[in-house]
Amino acid sequence: MLAGAPDYHGRVSEPTEPMSRRAARDAGNTRGTAAVDEATGTPVARTGIAALVAKHPAAWLAGALGTAFLLLAGGALAAGAAVGTSAQAPQESFAPEDTPVTEDGGRVVPTEQIDAQHLRSCSIASLASDDRIGKLHGYVVNADTGTVLYSASGTKAATPANLVQLVTASDAIAILGPDYRMTTKVYKGANDGEIVLVGGGDVTLSNTDPGEQSVYRDAPKLSDLADQVRGVLGETPVTSIVLDASYWDSKDSYNSTWSKSLLKKGTISHVTALQVDGDRSDPTKQASARSDDPIQRTGELFAEKLGYPDAALTVGTVQEGAEEIARVQSQPVSSLINTMLLTADNTLAETLARVTSKEFGLDGAAASLTATATGALTELDVPADDLLIVDGSGTSTDNNIPPKFFTRLLTSIVDGGHNLNNVYNSLPVAGKTGTLEDRFTGDNEDARGNVIAATGSISGEKSIAGVAKAEDGTTLSFAFYAIGDEVGSSTAAALDTLTTGIFDCGDNLANG
Repeated sequence: MLAGAPDYHGRVSEPTEPMSRRAARDAGNTRGTAAVDEATGTPVARTGIAALVAKHPAAWLAGALGTAFLLLAGGALAAGAAVGTSAQAPQESFAPEDTPVTEDGGRVVPTEQIDAQHLRSCSIASLASDDRIGKLHGYVVNADTGTVLYSASGTKAATPANLVQLVTASDAIAILGPDYRMTTKVYKGANDGEIVLVGGGDVTLSNTDPGEQSVYRDAPKLSDLADQVRGVLGETPVTSIVLDASYWDSKDSYNSTWSKSLLKKGTISHVTALQVDGDRSDPTKQASARSDDPIQRTGELFAEKLGYPDAALTVGTVQEGAEEIARVQSQPVSSLINTMLLTADNTLAETLARVTSKEFGLDGAAASLTATATGALTELDVPADDLLIVDGSGTSTDNNIPPKFFTRLLTSIVDGGHNLNNVYNSLPVAGKTGTLEDRFTGDNEDARGNVIAATGSISGEKSIAGVAKAEDGTTLSFAFYAIGDEVGSSTAAALDTLTTGIFDCGDNLANG
C-alpha cells in the first residue's frame, strides 16, 4: 500500500501504544533470553511448555506453524471478546538459539535496506509466437535505465536485413559529419577537346531538367555541369570524355550474395562512384530498373547534355595537376541519410558506406565496411563487438549483427549526442512517414506516432528496429528480426502487432 493510501477496507483502526524493545524484554518477550527473577536478578528456569520449547526449539517451531492456522479464527474471536478488559500478561516467544541479538537482548536489524524488485507481468509471448514471424530474434531495453526487458535470441548475431542502414547512417555522421557534401567534378583533359568527368560517390546527380525533381529532392543537375563546361570551353567542341570512377575500385560494385534480379526490380544498382539518379531508368520512381553499366550510361547522358552525343567515351583517371573547370555538390549528409532511412534506399546506402570508408582512410571496398563501422562506432561510444558488415544497405544475407547491438545504438541515437539527432530525426514514424507510413493499422493504431523505426525486407526476412514511446511514458529501444521460410507479405503486420505489444506493456514488459 502506498504511503498515505486508505486501508484496504477503508477503515481506520485505533492506534495502540507500541511496547519498547526493553519493555518487551523485561516482560519475558525477548527472543533467545531467559526469564529473570525481579527481586534477585537471577535467571529462572523455564517450566512446562516453556522448558519443552527451550529444549526442542526446532521441533516445537514446526508443530507450532501447523497449528497456528487453526488458531487464527479462534484468536480473532478471542480478540473481539477481550475489548474493554484488562491486558493479559504477554506470553514468552522463542526463536532458534543462534538468532543474532544486541547487547540489551534486542534482535539485530539490518542496516541496509534491500530495494524492492519490480515484478513485471505484461507478456508478449503469444505475439512473438505468431507463425508469420518464423524464427524471432528480438531485444528490448528501457532506454532510460538500460534495463533489459525482453530477449529472444537477442544476443545472437543474425541477418538484420536493411537495418544495416542504421549503422551506415551513424557511421556517416561520425566520420563525414552532417554537413559533408559529395562532389562531382570536370577537368580539362590531356588533349584538345577532351574533358574528364570525375565521380565522388554522389549517386544523386540527376539527369532531370532544371526545375524538375528526381527521387532525390534538390539534387545537383548534370545539366548544370554541362553549362559550366560550355562556359569555359566556349566554341571548342568536346570530342572525348574520360569517365573517372576510380574513387574506389569499380570492379567491387556488386556483392556476390545479391541476386541479379534486383537490378531489373530496380531496388539497387551497381555501386560505382560515378552514376546518375542511382542509375534509375525513371529518375522519378524509387523502384526503377537499373543498368549493367552505370558509368557508361552516365557518360552517354553527359555527352547529350553537352550537345556532343557522338563524343568518344573511355574509362580512365584524371591526370595530376589537371585544371578543374566545373563541379556540383550533393545535398549535405544530414539530408542524404534522411532520404535513405525514410525510403530504405539501397543504392544511396551503399555509396554512403563507401565514401565513409574512404574518408576514414580505408579503400572504400566492401571488405572495409566492418572496420569502418567499428572505428566510427568507437567514436560514438557505442560498443561494436560481434559485427560483420559486408554491405552498406543490408541487402546481403552475410551481414551478422545481434539485435542487442541495435538497442545500444538506438539508445545513443535517442540521446542525440555526436550529431546522432540527425539519424533520429530521419527515422520513419509509424503511420505517418517513410516506410512506416502505411503500417500500424487496425488494432495497432494506438502505436501510430509513438514508434520511430527503421525497417528491413529481404528474401526470407523482415525486420524493424527503433524507439517506442510506450503508453506508460517509458522510452523503449527495440530490435526484431523475423527470419525463415514462413516470412511473407503478412509478416510486417505481425511485427507491427509485436511492436504494439511492447508499446502497451512499457516498463511492465515481462521477459517470458
